[in-house]
Amino acid sequence: MTIIIDKPQSSIEKTNIAKIAPGSGAQSAVAVESTAKEEEKPLAKPLVKARLKSLDALRGFDMFWILGGEAIFAALLLISGWAGFKWLDGQMHHSVWHGFTFYDLIFPLFIFLSGVALGLSPKRLDKLPLPQRMPLYQHAIKRLFLLLLFGVIYNHGWGTGAPFALGEVRYASVLGRIAFAWFFCALLVWHTSLRTQIVTAIVILVGYALLQTFPFMTLDNSGAFSATGSINAAVDTLLLPGITYQNAAVDPEGILSTIPAVVNGLFGVFVGHFIVKPQVKGEWFKVAILALSGLGLLLLGWAVSPWNPVNKTLWTSSFTLVTSGWSILFLALFYSIIDVLKVQRWAFFFTVIGCNSIVIYIASSIVNWKYTATSLFGAGISSLPNHVQALGSVIALLLVQWLVLYWMYKRNIFIKV
Repeated sequence: MTIIIDKPQSSIEKTNIAKIAPGSGAQSAVAVESTAKEEEKPLAKPLVKARLKSLDALRGFDMFWILGGEAIFAALLLISGWAGFKWLDGQMHHSVWHGFTFYDLIFPLFIFLSGVALGLSPKRLDKLPLPQRMPLYQHAIKRLFLLLLFGVIYNHGWGTGAPFALGEVRYASVLGRIAFAWFFCALLVWHTSLRTQIVTAIVILVGYALLQTFPFMTLDNSGAFSATGSINAAVDTLLLPGITYQNAAVDPEGILSTIPAVVNGLFGVFVGHFIVKPQVKGEWFKVAILALSGLGLLLLGWAVSPWNPVNKTLWTSSFTLVTSGWSILFLALFYSIIDVLKVQRWAFFFTVIGCNSIVIYIASSIVNWKYTATSLFGAGISSLPNHVQALGSVIALLLVQWLVLYWMYKRNIFIKV
């Protein structure tokens, strides 16, 4: 884990005085000024590093719902009774089995955004000497195991604590899947061409769909895409250590379903490659291509769903396509508003969350934010009308978490894993 404290960069440019011919003070001064001007242009480019502000904002928007934002529509429904809020509240829950809701998108969107970050600054390491590659390899492995550890801590938070018996630990986790997806995406970015990465994504999607449709091992005959008849359930039962989520036959973050999650990250890599590449037709052309690509993946995912159902727990290939499509559409929206139109002030709330998203996610399992919110704002919430108190509680819960993140943001404290 790394704590990064950003400080303002100095604008003073270094001057190569060694190149100046000896002479009078005035001549030397002129020579220094001339040399500085000549070197100013080539030095200016490395200092300017474009940052995709929409990336942090969208990551924060994604995390906002996990931190308590998902309850806001139920609270608004109590106040207004509007049927639209009832539908929106329904989108704040995972699909029971087959199907798709907005809440199903939160996890794959986060994986997609980690891929975008890789694609924005791709590094080919395979041609470098091993000593130059080792620090990045070590960082990747360290990140992998740290996220796996934090995933276990998150699973056994909420006041229960991790069990002493290793067989009673739930090792599969959201952070674990993010770790594996990022790790394999990074290896592909570092060692293969973009064409190889595209072929890899296609092979995974097709191969995984065939593996699920025609399983060579199952627990029962309830169906290839059922909770107990899928090959995912058989593999998790046979190979996954510890316990599964709610002791079900198949874990939603199980072994096989982690493989297609890598493709969510790869789609992010492709988008990152595309965004960072200069486009003579302008930024709006990029937005249009992103929107069309997202829509195309969305349509393709639903087109194959009669044969390969959209299912989050099994993370089917159709689910990967649908979630990648929505991820690209959301990024296109945020990118067009924040980075193209430069309308950015509204996104500050989400950016504060996005800059320390992993930290606040882990903290949501360790810290009792509801207790903190009630301790600080309980009296004020109780004074509200009964039908408004639920909304007050949601706002208070979000506020205490955001204020902690804002405190970190203002002090340039960004914790990276």
